[in-house]
Amino acid sequence: MANHVYNLPVPLLESLTPRNFVGDLEPKLPSSPPPTSVASTSAANSRSCNICNGATFTDVEDQRQHYRSDWHRYNVKTRLNGGQAVSETEFSKLVDALEDSISGSASEESDSEDPDDAVDTLVSKATRNNRSPSPDQIKAATPQTAIAWFHAPPATQIGVYKALFDTGMHQSDYLGQLRQMQHGERTWAMFMVAGGHFAGAIVRVSDGADRGPNDSEPNSQKKKQKRPKTDTEVLKHKTFHRYTTRRKQGGSQSVNDNAKGPAKSAGALLRRYGEQALRDDIRNLIQDWAEDINACERIWIRASASNRKIFVDYDGCVIQKGDGRLRTFPFPTRRPTQSEVSRCLIELTRVKTSHFTEEALRAQDEAHLASRPKPKPIPSTAPAASPVKFKPVKLSKEEEFVREKWSRLLEMVEKGRLEPLKSFWEREGESLGGIDAPIPEWTGEKHATLLQMAAYAGHDVVVEWLLEVLHANPTVDVPLNRVDQDRDSDEASDSSKTAKGSRRTAYDVARNRAVRDVFRRCAGLHPDWWDWFGAAKVPSALSKEMENDRDDKKKARRKGLKDKVREREAKAKPPEPNPELETLSITSSNTASIVTGPQRLGGAAGTSESIAGLTIEMRAKVERERRARAAEARLAALAK
Repeated sequence: MANHVYNLPVPLLESLTPRNFVGDLEPKLPSSPPPTSVASTSAANSRSCNICNGATFTDVEDQRQHYRSDWHRYNVKTRLNGGQAVSETEFSKLVDALEDSISGSASEESDSEDPDDAVDTLVSKATRNNRSPSPDQIKAATPQTAIAWFHAPPATQIGVYKALFDTGMHQSDYLGQLRQMQHGERTWAMFMVAGGHFAGAIVRVSDGADRGPNDSEPNSQKKKQKRPKTDTEVLKHKTFHRYTTRRKQGGSQSVNDNAKGPAKSAGALLRRYGEQALRDDIRNLIQDWAEDINACERIWIRASASNRKIFVDYDGCVIQKGDGRLRTFPFPTRRPTQSEVSRCLIELTRVKTSHFTEEALRAQDEAHLASRPKPKPIPSTAPAASPVKFKPVKLSKEEEFVREKWSRLLEMVEKGRLEPLKSFWEREGESLGGIDAPIPEWTGEKHATLLQMAAYAGHDVVVEWLLEVLHANPTVDVPLNRVDQDRDSDEASDSSKTAKGSRRTAYDVARNRAVRDVFRRCAGLHPDWWDWFGAAKVPSALSKEMENDRDDKKKARRKGLKDKVREREAKAKPPEPNPELETLSITSSNTASIVTGPQRLGGAAGTSESIAGLTIEMRAKVERERRARAAEARLAALAK
């Protein structure tokens, strides 16, 4: 029974003291001034200096000289800073430690200033050496643990989780509340959810009405003692499991959707349904247990940030978001099961024990204090002004929302996703300033408008939608400081060539003929919309008839090439095979194979010699294939 936090023996509770008080070292008292003689004590009222450890003087003149000395001024400033006065001998050692002495290194012109500077240097040095760490520094250096420790002489320490105490309570008040915990009955609510698994329970952790035999009266005899109740008892429990996580996916389906976008597979639909069903099951269970949960002293929840919303912060929730009873488990937990809830309950209510003597505890504290980093000394002189570092401006929620809209819009334009772009622009177009709104510089985009960006990306359908439907302005200049003037010669061959440093428009940054044709076609259909041939720098209009003529010419050119290829093939058609010529070719090939003398690796060179040894029919076939490949190459060149 003694290992249960709500059932501690009374003698043990009365002997406990907070471990932090035992661990604190006694502060070092300031060294007392050296004892003075009776004569000097009697003379202290008339010719003595109380600041300089009761120094005495023979006459008034010596006393005046002392008040003007560096030793006296040093002691006065040291006492004002909270330090201790030094004797004249110690002050002489401090002066000798300086690189220059106070009285010997000063020139005649600076006798009235250098001693004061030297005294200030000595005072600053003494202050740095005697400075003790601040309470904030001590608190930061002290390791923080989840367990509060208490000490019972001579050599017993017990530890209790801090989460059992009330929120905001100081550690010095833990002992009083620990003693109060031994009275009264209390219940807890424990919920755990992870990976589609849920386990919940309402447990009793103490029962003050029946604690068994009184520990303070071990010799009391009774005829028959009641069997003591167990320290903990599970009153209600429930577990669920739903399919919410794909193996090796690394989280629930909702987390994966937020990171990578919603998946469209059947498994993803099942996992989304499982998440919704698990959330409804848990909330229905909490609603059924509402009366028991309201009577609980503590509510323990193990859940991720997204799953925590299942328990709090929804309409009609039983557990409020700022409830002071809410706690998280102060130790690692495993998969949520009924056995894991029981294990966590035992871990929370079990007292941790150790056995160290007070001397061993004090040695641990001294070793810890020695291992603390010493605070950095504050320099006496003002440090050199460091360059100003501009911190990033913290954006408001509205600004972050606007930046997210721009990022999504630019991504759609850059990738040419027209259908999502249309729906997005219908919702957010007006809030972003219209189609001709300049792209913010924080995006890092090289172009000034969406039309310029789409033209540079080479998406003709997006450019056509921007010009025809949204009436984007093609006369806006491309900012010279945000665009690279160099382009490939192939991309700029059909566009209007501009001199380096002159103004450029959306037509100038178009990267293919399809985009440039969109500008020319729109200029021909709507000549009154913009100054197409002036400010927009479109070279000429393109009508439907012109496109048809161009297509007809291209078709005629291709047909002419095909006819020429057919004529050449007809002329090169081989004659009927002659057996005598075949025999002659075979004989010549055999004769060629007997040729003696050095030959190069790879056989004979040249086009005529590469088909040596073939029949006339095979030679004609090879020749036809060569001409066909050449014709295809010419057609491909014309199609560009």
